[in-house]
Amino acid sequence: MSGRSILSTKNSAAKTQARKNAPLKMLSLFSGCGGMDLGFEGGFKVPKVCVNTRLKPHFVAQEIDANHYLLKKTPFRTVFANDIKPSAQLAWQHYFSARGHKANTFHLGSIVDVVKAQQNGNTLLPQEIDLLTGGFPCQDFSLAGKRGGFKSHKDHLGRIITADENTPSIETRGQLYMWMREVINLTRPKIFIAENVKGLVSLEDVVQIVRQDFSTAGGDGYIVLPPQVLHAADYGIAQSRERVFFIGLRKDALRPEIKTILESATVPRSLSPYPMPTHAFTQKGTKLQKAVSLRSILGMLGEPETSEDPSHQRYSKAKFMGKHCQGQTEIKLDGIAPTIRAEHHGNIEFRRLSSTNGGTYQEELNAGLLERRLSVRECALIQSFPNDYPFVIPAKVGRKRYVVSPSMGYKLVGNAVPPLLAYHIAMQIAELWDTYFHS
Repeated sequence: MSGRSILSTKNSAAKTQARKNAPLKMLSLFSGCGGMDLGFEGGFKVPKVCVNTRLKPHFVAQEIDANHYLLKKTPFRTVFANDIKPSAQLAWQHYFSARGHKANTFHLGSIVDVVKAQQNGNTLLPQEIDLLTGGFPCQDFSLAGKRGGFKSHKDHLGRIITADENTPSIETRGQLYMWMREVINLTRPKIFIAENVKGLVSLEDVVQIVRQDFSTAGGDGYIVLPPQVLHAADYGIAQSRERVFFIGLRKDALRPEIKTILESATVPRSLSPYPMPTHAFTQKGTKLQKAVSLRSILGMLGEPETSEDPSHQRYSKAKFMGKHCQGQTEIKLDGIAPTIRAEHHGNIEFRRLSSTNGGTYQEELNAGLLERRLSVRECALIQSFPNDYPFVIPAKVGRKRYVVSPSMGYKLVGNAVPPLLAYHIAMQIAELWDTYFHS
């Protein structure tokens, strides 16, 4: 072999190694407080019962204590996050700055304005993106019969625009996924993940429209796999939460033989980016671990009155309204939680009801523990956030009592993708990355 050939081979090997050592750049849209971002980066603490080490021993970086594991970091790194809510920006920056992110990684504003600025030459969006994620707004699809799904009468800033059915346009909230598609056009990630409520799959026409629209990004540039509904409790999360995920892969980045397989009617399990369950809630299997109970998640917390954590000290004081209303039931400690919602604080479930209101935890009531709703921290733990994520942030100066209030904290938690669920998806994609894509 000539000296030039040897040098060429060494340079090629060095480039390949450098690529493997470099983080894969992730762009996050509709980021909220960063549940998807945290999950895709990994490196956070979870209760041991949440990890099935028979199936996923490689998830564990280290044992922190008798009850917790630290999850391994993934190859992904968030380089741009975006949301319209100031509280999301504050919480995201507060937490992710401790993980080494710069504050300006998070861009506050509507995705519509971000895209328009980019189109006008203001280069907000980073280039050479590997992966893009986004949980496009779901309220209108979750109640499509009442709100019309695509025909939302709220604009991209969340303002009610009109009652006229002919007015809704591509800038209304029901079609913000089209602006996510435009970001895909502009940044051309190798892969994207879009998330929405389970109810979307019952609207078959809507699913097909969304899937087709995403596939045309980059000029028919993406294979969008059939969407799948993932139940959080099947992945070690103590909550009844179902979400649909759309995953698209850029055709010209795929290895030719992989592209052919992914375009076929049936994608083999070994090449699917959707993770297999690790816990037995809706699924069965000999290696599956039993579903995680609330008792095993919340049992390590004391009561808010004895806590120094502002996110646990604060909980909704909304009174019991009778069991005919939403959010008026007591959680079942030996089961999983209902879906943690991003609604009014009066809809937060009760950690414990009084005997008068039908409470069942007599031992706790006999010990003098109060009737109360779940604290912000308890909701966050149910969502699989680590207990060092500050969802309630007191103000240190000025007249404001909070930088991020308890009411804001509840909404941020309820709107988030459970980080542990996102981690399962991230690890599955990371394992398949070099199989899917060219060097």
